[in-house]
Amino acid sequence: MAEKKNVKQKIAIDPITRLEGHGRIDLFLDEKGNLENAYMIIPELRGFEKFCEGRPVEEMPRITQRICGVCPLAHHMAAAKAGDAVYHVEIPPAAKKIRELMYSSFFVADHATHFYVLGGPDFVVGPEAPKAERNILGVVKVVGKEIGAQVMQLLKENHEVATIIGGRYIHPVGALVGGVSKPLTTSERERLIEIGKNSVKTAQFSLKLFEDVVLKNKAYKEMILSEAYRHETYYMGMVDANNKINFYDGLVRVVRPDGTELLKFGPKEYLEVIAEHIEPWTYLKFPYLKQVGWKGFVDGPQSGVYRASPLARLNVSEGFTTPLAQKEYERYFDLLGGKPVHATLATHWARLIELLYAAERELELAQDEEILSQEIRTIPTAIPDEGIAIVEAPRGTLIHHYITDEKGLLKKVNLIVGTTNNYAAIDMSIKKAAQALVLPGQPVTDGILNKIEMAFRTYDPCFGCATHALPGETPLIVYIYNHCGELQQEIRRD
Repeated sequence: MAEKKNVKQKIAIDPITRLEGHGRIDLFLDEKGNLENAYMIIPELRGFEKFCEGRPVEEMPRITQRICGVCPLAHHMAAAKAGDAVYHVEIPPAAKKIRELMYSSFFVADHATHFYVLGGPDFVVGPEAPKAERNILGVVKVVGKEIGAQVMQLLKENHEVATIIGGRYIHPVGALVGGVSKPLTTSERERLIEIGKNSVKTAQFSLKLFEDVVLKNKAYKEMILSEAYRHETYYMGMVDANNKINFYDGLVRVVRPDGTELLKFGPKEYLEVIAEHIEPWTYLKFPYLKQVGWKGFVDGPQSGVYRASPLARLNVSEGFTTPLAQKEYERYFDLLGGKPVHATLATHWARLIELLYAAERELELAQDEEILSQEIRTIPTAIPDEGIAIVEAPRGTLIHHYITDEKGLLKKVNLIVGTTNNYAAIDMSIKKAAQALVLPGQPVTDGILNKIEMAFRTYDPCFGCATHALPGETPLIVYIYNHCGELQQEIRRD
């Protein structure tokens, strides 16, 4: 009688949903049905770092926006700041404030989009609700058409800010090397103030909705605080001179898993702090802290894995500069047991607090008289060479690094984006959630698979931004298995 072989099982979530870009999750079970490993695989490759070579650096604020249609302004701002650095130019104070105003409005729209369209349906509609209902339409059905219209108005108005400052709401052209493209008029400023006030109101409502739907729901709160969605990692985020959160400018602060400061660094020092690990099964890289080292997909103080996300930004900072967001910041840590917060799903709450801060900052800048100044650009005169810039994108710390020749033509481009910074943690979060949810002998339902997706969705990943160019041929590795799951052949081109 032939011996019966134990066959390992594979479960694929393909495609994963409610994210920017494309990807799949592969879950591998051992012979007993326990989860053995989990991978988030990104099959797409985008070549922005390579095909930008040879172009004038001043084109980068326009070109890099095409990396992603969801977060174009993050690349717009990082590219403009990197261009400033390449030409060694200091932009006028009014230009800086106008840039930050537009960037704050972008944060409002982006964070709202994630909560109501991408991540929020898991809570507002329910993690085990039918798949067809876990979307913006399902959210509107629960909260009502009036609230849905209010959210759509928020998005429309904050896209209008990009139109006013940047000339158009899709791929705006407001930021130039040396400043911004045009001054603001008094009537435009009045409209920006009106939009800022409306944004603050909707941000406050969104936090109230989160409290009513999530924080007052015992099952949701237990899920947020459960071990299935918890990792003790290092954290990274930009802060000002007083360690307050700032999205546009400052130093990047890194804290240990216990919340104590490890280091701070500026744009020119990023290569001394961050290294990148690669795996053969994905086009994304895995950044880690050089000082700690790559120890694999594990957390704790011995592992160089870090997170750069709304959760991380609150953990590395000592608060906000605006009063309403500061109040929410204090309440957040009070209710979650103090700093740092390691509960991955708490990122949704942190994101809404950042939404309120961005709205307050948008209004604060719109009310600043200096933004009406006609001094909005410093024409570059220095010989261009190398420039590095850092901003906080909604998904995490974003780095643009350009090297040019003496004519300003790009010779080398390196981008490290928010999703890339979080990629190791995303894989770890998926695996830990799957280990807790996929149990031997129990059916793997659509609701369970969605709860596994929730582990990555909380990071609001953008894989269109994160995929890197690689030299030469596109790497390809093909594994051929037999019916028992045994590897028979490996074909490589890498």
